[in-house]
Amino acid sequence: MELENPQNFSDLETQEKEEKLIILLSSPLSAFIILSNLFIIIGILFNKRLHNTPNFFFLSLLFADFFTGVLLPCIPRMKFNKDLGYYGCFFAFISPNFFFLSFLANLLMVHYEKYVCIIYPLHYRDSWVHRCVPFSLFLVWTLPLVFSCLPLLGWNNWRSNLTCSYKQVFPNSYIYLETYGVVIPSILAMSFITIKLLTVARKQLKEIKKLHRSVQREVVTEAERQMDLRYAKCIAVFSLTFLICWVPYIALLQVSVLVMENYEISLWIVLTLTCVGSGSAAVIPVILGLSHRQYIELWSNLCKKYCQSCGKPRGTTTSQHINMESKEETLEDELTAVK
Repeated sequence: MELENPQNFSDLETQEKEEKLIILLSSPLSAFIILSNLFIIIGILFNKRLHNTPNFFFLSLLFADFFTGVLLPCIPRMKFNKDLGYYGCFFAFISPNFFFLSFLANLLMVHYEKYVCIIYPLHYRDSWVHRCVPFSLFLVWTLPLVFSCLPLLGWNNWRSNLTCSYKQVFPNSYIYLETYGVVIPSILAMSFITIKLLTVARKQLKEIKKLHRSVQREVVTEAERQMDLRYAKCIAVFSLTFLICWVPYIALLQVSVLVMENYEISLWIVLTLTCVGSGSAAVIPVILGLSHRQYIELWSNLCKKYCQSCGKPRGTTTSQHINMESKEETLEDELTAVK
């Protein structure tokens, strides 16, 4: 009877530790992304006032982000070899890549739609983004699917005598093209659009302040301070989003390319960057959704109704309760008018 090879035993032990690290890092992020996207998706679907062109694009982004969150634990596991057949191997590697590329495509489309709406407001309704919403949504899902399926169509390093690994599915030229020809240019394009929108907002803010001061006789009012504060918050959110979400993902892409070129980089660093980088990038739609009150209006109204029903006195009838609410709203309107 042959003894088990100590080298194989140590490799299995190391792989178990790495898989535990993946679960520890990716599972909380994955659960947060899934639940947050469901929270916002339901808030949009059951609020008819949000059924318009911008929110259709944002809803598509949320679905792409939801599937990315579901497959997020699978992305770090792409570094390990798998005992799968031909089609099973390609499905295991192509599906996470497709959903992440579709997430990037939808996020870029959301930024572009905002850019056209704000920079060219008079021509927005005549633009192809507004007039051809189904075609635009078809593009942001079909193009990533076609690109991610290129290895299945023959652009691969498949050898039947080897175990399934990402090196067999994705050749070096494909990884270079995806990294430096698709992903990083998309990130830079979204950053450029955001900076352009902030520049336009700054110019409009200056014009509003000039008009305001001409009426208020050069006195800095509380309204101007609030506008400056909102603009500063927008810049802070953009900067933190780029630093916390995109910088780790760009670092991940660069490390992946270096690993592909057989540089000596610790696998622990690769796995940590893969979990944190992919997860942080997928958090961006959640930040955008939760920062808008209209997307969580449905849930806030339900909470208010529940709190009101719990706090309603037992001896008070429904009609009396409604009359009390109407009187309170009338009193609030009168106080607002006085102010």
